[in-house]
Amino acid sequence: MKLLVVGGAGYIGSHTVRQLRAAGHGVVVLDNLSSGHAEALTNGVELVRADLLDYPSVKAALEAHKPDAVIHFAALIEVGESMRAPARYYRNNVVGSLNLLQAIVDTRKVPLVFSSTAAVYGTTDAVPIPEDAAMQPESVYGETKLMTERMIHAFHTAHGLPYTILRYFNVCGAAPAGDIGEAHPSQSHLIELACMTALGQREKMMIFGEDYDTPDGTCIRDYVHVQDLADAHVLAVEALNAGKTDAATYNVGLGHGFSVKQVLDAVDAVVGTPLDREIAPRRAGDPPRLVADATKIVQELGFAPQFTDLQEIVQTAWNWHKGHPHGFEK
Repeated sequence: MKLLVVGGAGYIGSHTVRQLRAAGHGVVVLDNLSSGHAEALTNGVELVRADLLDYPSVKAALEAHKPDAVIHFAALIEVGESMRAPARYYRNNVVGSLNLLQAIVDTRKVPLVFSSTAAVYGTTDAVPIPEDAAMQPESVYGETKLMTERMIHAFHTAHGLPYTILRYFNVCGAAPAGDIGEAHPSQSHLIELACMTALGQREKMMIFGEDYDTPDGTCIRDYVHVQDLADAHVLAVEALNAGKTDAATYNVGLGHGFSVKQVLDAVDAVVGTPLDREIAPRRAGDPPRLVADATKIVQELGFAPQFTDLQEIVQTAWNWHKGHPHGFEK
């Protein structure tokens, strides 16, 4: 297949591009490089620098490259920022996605794989969380992803657009070779922050609440390695191309979780030096457990995560951050 990967120079996108190429597929990346990095793309991957808010450029890329399918990663992702700057998130994530959907329908009407999030569920008592759980997002970021999911459903109904939606849980880790990894403009992910603390770029690690109803009192999250997540995209786009599905939604996670303290203990073990920690009050909206029910993607697409050991996951992240303490900056 020839694939157009929108947002393919970002963290998850660049790992997926690598796995797609390893599976024998041709890839063209469309990215505005607002948070992605051209350096994350391997030789031979064509980069079209364009923004989803520029409809003519998106349509022109589809017409010029004639992909067999599109994978859509491009989005702003910071929950806190989304609450402070909602217009920016609705414009970028929703209007940009609408432009992409319209361009697909106006040109080739090829299948779409969409990068969604567990944030569409919000706080829920379901453990693990199935795909049919109530969706009550608690952030503008989560709302924009849910709105995009609904637009995709509408374009499927109106225009027959085939799609697969993947709802990620906590994405983590880096390519085992250590040459690409997480390099967001603003850091917010636990393992990333812990590695930065180990490098001396942060003073200490904050643990927000240790009185939750969990074995060690800290929140539990489902951590899926970025390379396993990339493999899920390969499976999803190949299933769409083969006509095995034309409208599907899957959670992507391990199906079990690790606590904040377990993650920090794993970082201590990998780095060899204990991190300074401080207990802080709970943050509003942090549920005790967020764990995926990943049964559906395992049964229907054959998803089989390779990175299930927490220390191994942390080791890949540490290899990246230790070798690239400032991301892709020289």
